[in-house]
Amino acid sequence: MKKLTIAVLSLALGILAGCSSEPAKPASAEKPQAKGPELETGRVAFQKLYIAARGWGRDAQPFRLESQITADGNGKDGKSAVWRASFASAAQRGVKPYVWSGTDSPDAPSRGISPGAEDSYNPSNSSTQVFDIAFLKVDSDKALEASKAHGGDKLLQASPDTPILYMLDWNHTSNKLVWHVYYGSNRDDAKLKVDVDASTGEFIRVVK
Repeated sequence: MKKLTIAVLSLALGILAGCSSEPAKPASAEKPQAKGPELETGRVAFQKLYIAARGWGRDAQPFRLESQITADGNGKDGKSAVWRASFASAAQRGVKPYVWSGTDSPDAPSRGISPGAEDSYNPSNSSTQVFDIAFLKVDSDKALEASKAHGGDKLLQASPDTPILYMLDWNHTSNKLVWHVYYGSNRDDAKLKVDVDASTGEFIRVVK
């Protein structure tokens, strides 16, 4: 009789527990926080692009590196949210650009590294003259500092919101790797153009 009473009570408690229990509520899905823009100097971004280019051609060598102005990266502090490097490969008989983007801005390429379209390569073309990466000893932030001492500071004091572009290439006339610092939204209409030696950081000239 005692065992029967215990069994009945256990059954009753089980029924009550079943009636009162509610189905588990799914955990509220938290919205992932938007990732802010990553701004990098040219040399840092270049290293990432160089690794990607070597996957295309083991002999790939750079001939140009340039920044891009975006809504959240206007070139201040020698940094940009988007960098584009162009490489040439004799083995592939082609040239190929790679873009690094650290932003989700609508005026920028997708975040990460993206390859561009391959084109034919002419080694005698001066506009695609490759350079040894060992010459790249001075980063874009140091090039900016050198340019400020030759008109950049004065221009930014008058127009603080002036965007700044950077381009790196080999000057076949002087046999130097050169940072071109452009104060403006594009190279053609820049208010100030300053060349800086990418190996020593020394000022070269103000381009008229």
